[in-house]
Formats: sequence, C-alpha cells, structure tokens
Amino acid sequence: MASKLYFTILIFFILTTNLLSNELDYHTWLEKFKIRAEKSGISKITIDETLNQVKIIPRVIELDRKQPEFTLTLSEYLNRVVSNQRRKKGISKIRENWILLENVSKKYKVQPRFIVALWGIETDFGRISGGFPVIDSLVTLAYDGRRGEYFSKELLNALRIIDDGHISYDKMMGSWAGAMGQTQFMPSSFLGYAEDYNNDGKKDIWNSKEDALASAANYLSKLKWDHNETWGREVKINDDFNLIDEELTLKNKKKISEWQMLGVRRIDGTDLPKKNIEGYLIKINDNNKARYFLVYKNFKRILKWNTSNYFAIAVGMLSDSISIN
Repeated sequence: MASKLYFTILIFFILTTNLLSNELDYHTWLEKFKIRAEKSGISKITIDETLNQVKIIPRVIELDRKQPEFTLTLSEYLNRVVSNQRRKKGISKIRENWILLENVSKKYKVQPRFIVALWGIETDFGRISGGFPVIDSLVTLAYDGRRGEYFSKELLNALRIIDDGHISYDKMMGSWAGAMGQTQFMPSSFLGYAEDYNNDGKKDIWNSKEDALASAANYLSKLKWDHNETWGREVKINDDFNLIDEELTLKNKKKISEWQMLGVRRIDGTDLPKKNIEGYLIKINDNNKARYFLVYKNFKRILKWNTSNYFAIAVGMLSDSISIN
C-alpha cells in the first residue's frame, strides 16, 4: 500500500514538474506527439495501438535522474565484466555456434571472438536484455524533458520498427533507456544496422540469435572494422619513455616500431609485434597505478558502439580470452 502511494506521489511530481518545463500536460503532449508521428509516416493503426495504451513509468525517471557516478576502477570493472565465468561461457558459445559465427564472419568481415565478446558483455549472451516496455520507457523519457528531443526521435524510430512489422508493442522489451534485444541497440541503431539474417522477414534482435549476431557484426562492419587487425594490448613502458600524458591520446598515432623505439614493450617486457600498423598509446589510472594500452583503429570502432574506454578494453580482453583459433 505504501509502495503504491509512493508511486502515485512520484507520478504527480513528474507531471506537475513537467508543466513548468514543457508547458504542456501529459495528455496534450501525447496528442501532439501522435500528430508528429503520423506526419513522419507512421501508420495511424500503429500509433493508436501503441500510444493509446502507453503509461508513464516512474522507475524510468528515477533511474534517469539518479544514475550512479562511475566509481569503479578499471580492475574492478574488468573483474565484473570479464569474469572467469564469462570467459568460460564465451568459449562455450563460440563452440556451440561456430558454423553460424564462421558464416557471419565471412559475410561481414568481423572476427567471431569480437561478435561474441560484445554479445557477452551487453546481455550475457542474450540472457539479460531488459524488462522494460521500450515504448513506455521512451514516452516517459521524451515527455520528462531532460533529453526530450533525443528520446522523442528514438520513440519515433521505435514506432517505425513496430510499423515495419519486426516486433509488436508488447514484445518490444529493453532497458529503462530504450536499448533493445541481445545487442542492446537503441531504435536508431536498429534502423541503421539490424539484419534479417535468417530471412524470415523480420529483424528480430530479441529472439533470433542469427539476427542478433549478424546485426552486431554489421554494426562493426559499417564502422569500417578491419578483420586483419586486433584491438590492441596492454603494454608497459621502460625507464627511457619520456612522453607526457597529454600526448597519450587517441589522436597521437604512431607505427608500432616507433612506439617500440620510444620504450613501449609488451606487458611481459618483450618486444612489440613487428607489424607495419599504427596505434595509439593510452594511459588509464587504475587505483593509483598507471596502466598503459597500445590500441589500434578497431579499438576506436568499439568506442563508436560505447564511448567508454573501460567498455572497449573489456570487449578486447574478453575477445582475446575466448579466441579458439
């Protein structure tokens, strides 16, 4: 009873707060959005069948306004995200789906280990993909106004996905922020990269493993992934290294041989690979200890998926640990 009263008060707070920011009550805003959706080409049937039953979700507002500050160190993050259990599961998933992964890899020119690493980190290989109704979440965030226009556009994209017949309103589930399916694509990413790999007429990143893995590979492929290169590696620097931190960025590109001459070595102290490729040296402060990573252009492609260095390093490390080639 107390919980129900709490949510009633929270809804009242949300709606009355937005009267000040949007100058519209929720129902007026929704009617105006329906007009915008119809003008953008979405059918009236889809608009009515979805937006007439949509509800504001107080929990979404809570999560959006109270996102925790990122306080984990790199080591803590990697221990959580690239655990021994996930490594073992990743190897199992590669073996289990090898024929599919090999075919997807050939088509999109992305190594299977990176496809599976992204799959594992995003949703634990499809196990956890979110329990929020995407349309309701996006309506809540669009109306709330903090990032209203961004989420309004994503809401239009989500409606277009339903309108195109890929999934129904009640089955379109995802995270509180609208990331969907086994790949955790936002609706805009779905429209840009999702694939109907099994040729059943639907791009189903929720239930079809084939579509989900092909969509992840297509995303990287469209970002000009280089299947002849890896992501990078953790390295160490010797006593002669004299570059300042401001030079250790993803803009300061040098050949591997140049980094070798500057004093960069593999983490075990041996020489860097003798390959004619270019890379960037980045420094991560990890619990008062400096860690260095020599990364290549594929690392920057992973950052297009998620802009966190921690995330990109985790994808790279997990992919290294589950490689069965």
